[in-house]
Amino acid sequence: MEMSLKKQMCNLPLFLLLTILVLLHFPADSEAAIRKFSWTIDNKSISRLCHTKATPVVNGQFPGPATYVTEGDDVVIKVTNLGEHNLTIHWHGVRQILTAWADGPAYVTQCPIQTGQSYTHRFKVIGQRGTLFWHAHLSWLRATIHGAFIIRPALPFTFVHPSLPLRSQRSIIELPPIILGEWWIQDVEVIIKSAIETGGRYNASDALTINGLPGPLYNCSDTSVLEVSQGRTYLLRIINAAVNFPLYFAVTNHTLTVVEKDAAFVEPFDVNVALIDPGQTMNVLLKTDKPKGSYAMAVSVYNPQARIPFPKVPAVAIVHYKQSTLNLNVNTSSMPLPVFPSSSNLTFEFEYAARLKGVNFAFPRARNVFIPDDSLPLSIDEDLFYTVGYALQNCSDCIRSFSPGVRMGTAISNYGFVAPTISSILEAYYYNKTGVYEADFPDIPEVQYNYTGPPPKNSMAKMATKVKVLEYGANVQLVLQDTGTLFFESHPMHLHGQNFYVVGTGSGTYDPSTAPSTFNLDNPPFLNTVSVPFGGWTAIRFKATNPGVWFLHCHIDIHPSLGMAMAFIVKDGSKPYQKLPRPPKDLPKC
Repeated sequence: MEMSLKKQMCNLPLFLLLTILVLLHFPADSEAAIRKFSWTIDNKSISRLCHTKATPVVNGQFPGPATYVTEGDDVVIKVTNLGEHNLTIHWHGVRQILTAWADGPAYVTQCPIQTGQSYTHRFKVIGQRGTLFWHAHLSWLRATIHGAFIIRPALPFTFVHPSLPLRSQRSIIELPPIILGEWWIQDVEVIIKSAIETGGRYNASDALTINGLPGPLYNCSDTSVLEVSQGRTYLLRIINAAVNFPLYFAVTNHTLTVVEKDAAFVEPFDVNVALIDPGQTMNVLLKTDKPKGSYAMAVSVYNPQARIPFPKVPAVAIVHYKQSTLNLNVNTSSMPLPVFPSSSNLTFEFEYAARLKGVNFAFPRARNVFIPDDSLPLSIDEDLFYTVGYALQNCSDCIRSFSPGVRMGTAISNYGFVAPTISSILEAYYYNKTGVYEADFPDIPEVQYNYTGPPPKNSMAKMATKVKVLEYGANVQLVLQDTGTLFFESHPMHLHGQNFYVVGTGSGTYDPSTAPSTFNLDNPPFLNTVSVPFGGWTAIRFKATNPGVWFLHCHIDIHPSLGMAMAFIVKDGSKPYQKLPRPPKDLPKC
């Protein structure tokens, strides 16, 4: 997939070419640093929407601290849990090459950090640069336990995009990360507990937020302000940390140029409105070429399933031009908002996804550091087809359930994921423990039907802890199909430990005899989270070259809470640098 370095260099500006040649002589890893951080998780009283509640946060901050590292760095983050909930921390999008023990999904790669205990995450940032984030990975605690994770390139300048001349990149101004989220007046742990008991019914969030603030359209709410100068270009690092919704993002009267998605370059394209799924990150360029004044930066929900309740009031921040005559103390609630598509605009989702194209560009890679082959597989060893959607589940103790003894849940290929409690899956795999998981997740659903047609008569899901085992180096194609078993919905699916190429997407039921002819094998985007569209399918490909246990789940948190998850085991390779090391001594116990 990647062009040869020689061919790429022929297309680079002379100054950039010389810089890369120097760096090849003095490898980037020679300047790699050890970045140490210390985090404490505890409750803090936070007021929003005229109510105050005890809120779990990191180091007293909401959103949590932005973490800046450089490609090649060794990262050491000690997490001390002084809160009331057991939890884990996940480094969303970080490849965790040979450091699966640090990945963080509860009961998958580690047991939770108990109240009063600590765990030190140790990993090396290898072959990545761009905007990612970190968040809690147990229950719905990530609603307030999250923050940016920014990887700067090892090159000695901010590399915004390879298509931009170096001189113009130097003039681009980077703004602080922009984190999109949701806020509940009620304790989110009470909300998800009730949702599980009632079979999926839950209270929608009371507000959307930008950097933790709902903005002027909500009562008792502060507003985030970004000051800019006229006539400049700004880099916006945008993170969708919302718990349950994809979001539209826009700045009134301004054009956004999308240059990166999930810490991987895309071919730049201009939009008035961007779409970002939960768990996704993106970099966009904003040109401040409008008259001096203040403009609304706003987010609104994309929700194609009408029966799902959602917050209908946009969150608003202010992009304020310096030397503007507008006084920021005046009422900004009447400020013109961006024009968003309708909340259920499926056409917009498909057209937006079609504009995402990958960039065939490889940074110079550090010497003496093993970087697995992540090129696009053109031949396939594992041809997988998984359905994702709603399903009925037995639930003898549910209240206000779908029907007596039955609740509405979710599943992958009609299996609802059950997290183990006596051990993490990774520990059980490493130490060959039995009774923790079953290694027989089906390659195709056990019952086949027209997945977007009439539902089958028996829509009950089986509940189990199942994994799919992959040989090291296997070329994997996975087609993810939304189903209408109960009703359709878009599902942003996130794969831990691997980036993947999105080679195709479409509406209706996937047809293996015709769909592959439409695949983009020239420049597919390289993501870690991708939407399976409402009533449609998405095809991804990746190389299984990272030993460990890697979680696959929907990033709309109500869905994995009800079962929409599974895990891959990637076996060790034959070489010493292709084998998973022993677990750290301070790995939390169940």
